[in-house]
Amino acid sequence: MSFDPASLKYDAKGLIPAIAQDHATGEVLMMAWMNAESIARTLKTGQVTYWSRSRQDFWAKGETSGHVQRLVELRVDCDRDCLLLKVDQTGPACHTNRRSCFYTLVAEGAEVITADPMHG
Repeated sequence: MSFDPASLKYDAKGLIPAIAQDHATGEVLMMAWMNAESIARTLKTGQVTYWSRSRQDFWAKGETSGHVQRLVELRVDCDRDCLLLKVDQTGPACHTNRRSCFYTLVAEGAEVITADPMHG
């Protein structure tokens, strides 16, 4: 059965959430948005390309920072309304220079930063 990005369930703006996960460690790196064209570009080039809601333009991860995400595997969830991208991440995934965007822990009613920039 061939994959057709049009078969996915997009929101009213034509977007679908995509979670990037390190393919080797399983670490969740980030969440961003994709549309049918960014999915097609990602599958064609192997470089993960998202849709930037703020710029209203395609965003090839790492095009300015050099922190490229190479697609290893794309998975579709059971409801077809969310994607899991297993990636090979070069450098930090987060724009704060942390490995993951999920570095803030909520514990006992307080927020705790769990990773320093450039070190995880």
